[in-house]
Amino acid sequence: MAPRFAWGGVELWLPCSPDAVEVRLDGHSRRYWGMVAHLRPGASVREAETDLTVIAQRLAILYPEEYPKRFSIEVDSFAHAVVPEQFRKILYVLFAAVVLLLLIGCANVANLLLARATTREWEFALRSALGASRGRLAGQLLAETFLLAAGGAILGIFIAWAGVKTLSAIMPGFTIASETVIEMNASVLLFAIAVGVGTVFLFGLVPALQASHSNLQDSLRDPGKGLSGTARRAGLRNAVIVLEVALSLTLLFTAGLFVRSFLALQDVHLGFQMDHVLSGRIPLPPQRYQNAAQLTSFFRPLLTRLKSVPGIAYAAESSTRPPYRGLRSVVEIPRITHSEQWHSLVQLCSEDYFSVLRLPLLDGHSFTETEVNDARKLAVINKTFERRYFGNENPLGRRIHLRVLQDFPDPVKDAWFEVIGVAADAQNLGLENPVDPEAWIPYTLTGTGMRGILVRTIGDPTSMINSVRREIWATDPSVAEAEPDTLQHFLNLFAFAQPRFGLQLVVIFVLIGLVLVTIGVYSVLAYSISRQTREFGIRIALGAARSDVLKMVLGKGLQLLLLGIAIGLAASFAVSRLFVSQLWGVSAHDPLTLAAVASLLLLVGLIAGWIPARRATRVNPSTALRYE
Repeated sequence: MAPRFAWGGVELWLPCSPDAVEVRLDGHSRRYWGMVAHLRPGASVREAETDLTVIAQRLAILYPEEYPKRFSIEVDSFAHAVVPEQFRKILYVLFAAVVLLLLIGCANVANLLLARATTREWEFALRSALGASRGRLAGQLLAETFLLAAGGAILGIFIAWAGVKTLSAIMPGFTIASETVIEMNASVLLFAIAVGVGTVFLFGLVPALQASHSNLQDSLRDPGKGLSGTARRAGLRNAVIVLEVALSLTLLFTAGLFVRSFLALQDVHLGFQMDHVLSGRIPLPPQRYQNAAQLTSFFRPLLTRLKSVPGIAYAAESSTRPPYRGLRSVVEIPRITHSEQWHSLVQLCSEDYFSVLRLPLLDGHSFTETEVNDARKLAVINKTFERRYFGNENPLGRRIHLRVLQDFPDPVKDAWFEVIGVAADAQNLGLENPVDPEAWIPYTLTGTGMRGILVRTIGDPTSMINSVRREIWATDPSVAEAEPDTLQHFLNLFAFAQPRFGLQLVVIFVLIGLVLVTIGVYSVLAYSISRQTREFGIRIALGAARSDVLKMVLGKGLQLLLLGIAIGLAASFAVSRLFVSQLWGVSAHDPLTLAAVASLLLLVGLIAGWIPARRATRVNPSTALRYE
C-alpha cells in the first residue's frame, strides 16, 4: 500500500515507499540528473547524501565525460519533493490557524454551557432536594451532553468531508504531484472529534459538580437573581470571553499580515510588460538537436515564420520564462580585482527578446539579427550587473567571462563576451527576491539547455496558440510546443496561486473565528442582562436614565474587549515572529494591520454587546419588578 503523509488533517497518498528519497546532481545552476532511491533499513537522509557523494566523486574520475567538472549531490525525502517547501509552509500556517480556531471554538462552547449551567442551578437544587443523587444528576447531564456532542460531531464530519473535497478541487496546479490523492485523515478526524466531544462533556458536567457542592437552601431561596449568579461563576465566563477575544485578535492579526503581504506581492514592479505575451516551452528531440548549428536550424526559420503571421508583432527565442532565473555562472572581468566570487544569471535569447517584453535599454543597443545568426560573442547586461561589477566605469565595449558556458555538453570555447548594451532591471528570481546581475547572449552559441519562445501579439494571446503550433509543426513535424499559454497566466500560476490559496483558507478560518467571538460576546452579555432585568427595572423606576443603563452595560462589555485585545496584542507579537519567513513587503509588527484588526474586533464586539444592551434600556419597570 502507498504510504500516507498527513498535513493538517489532509492525507496525501504517494505512489512510493516511506523510505524513498530524491537524489539530485547539480552542476552550478544546471541539474544534470535526478533519481529516486530507497534508504537501507536504519539509514538517514544525511547518511545517504554522504555515501552518494563519495560514490559520485569516484565515478566522476572513472567517467569524466558523464559528470560536470564541479557538481554537488543533494538528497531529500521524497515526501518533501512531492510537497514543495512553499506549500509545506502554507500548511504549517494553516495548522496554526486551525489550532487557534479550535481554541476559540472550545472557549465558545465552554462559555455557552457555563451560562446554561447557571440558569439550571435552581433546577438541580430542586432535584437534589427531592432526593436525586449525584449519580442521577450526572447521568441526566451525560445523556444530554452526549446527544449534543453526537449531533455536533456528525454534522462536523459532513462539513469536514465537504471541506476536503472543496480543498482538493480548488488547490492550484503544480502545488503537489498530480498523482496524489487527497482524502480525510482518520487520526486527525478522531482527534478533532475527541476534542469537540470532550469539551462538551467537560463543561456539560459543570452543573452537576456545582449542584453537588451548593447550598440547597440558598439555591432554592434565590434562583440566581442579581448580576449573574455568584461572582466566581461570572468571573469564569468573563475570563473565557477575554481568552476568545485574545485568540481572535491573534488570528486576525496573522491573517492581516498575510493579506498585506499578498497585496505587496501583487504590486511588485516587474520591469517588463507581460500583457499580450504568449509563452511556451519547446522540448527538442535530443538525438537530432545536440549542438548550436542544429538548434539554430530549427529556431531561425521558426522565428521568421512566426513574425510573418498576422496578429504577431514580435517573436523571440528564450532559455527561461521571466521572471524566473536562468543559468548561474561565475563572472570574470579583466582589470577589476575582487576577493569574493562574482556570479550572474545568463539568458540565451534572440534579437527580439527585449521587444517582446518591452524591456527598455538604458545604454548601448540590443543584438541585431545578423549578430545573432553569426553567433557573435556579444552580451547585454542589466543595470544591477553594471552597478555591482563595473561601479562608475562605462561597461560598453568591456569584456566579461561567463564560465558556465565552458562546462556545457556543447561548450562555448573561450567564453568572453563584449558588452554592447545595458538593460533596465527586471525581476529574475521570482517576485520576492531582489534582482540579480544578469547577462543576455545570443542563443545560437550553444545547443545545450531547454528552450522556448515568447510571442507578443496584437490582440488576445490565447487566440494565437493554434497559429503558433501550426508554424512549429511546419518547421519540424516531430516537435510540439509544451505548456502554451500567456505569460500572465504562468505568473499567476507560479507566483500568486499558492499564496492566494493559503490566504483564502486563512481568511475562511478568520471569518469563522470572528463569528464565534461575536456569538460568545453576545451570548454572555445577553445572558447577564437577562439576569439583571429586575435590577434594571429598579434603576429605571428610581430615576436612572436609559442612556445610563446603556452605558453601564456597554462599559462592562468594553472592559472585557479591551482586556482581551491587550492580551491578544502581546500574543500576536510573539506569534508573528514564527511567520516572518512567510511575509514579504510587510513587517511582522506592522502597526497598520495591528490597528485595523484591533478596531475591527472592537467594533464587532461593541455591536454584539449593543444589541442586548439596547434591549435592556427598553425594560418596563413594572414588568421588570415582577420578573423571576
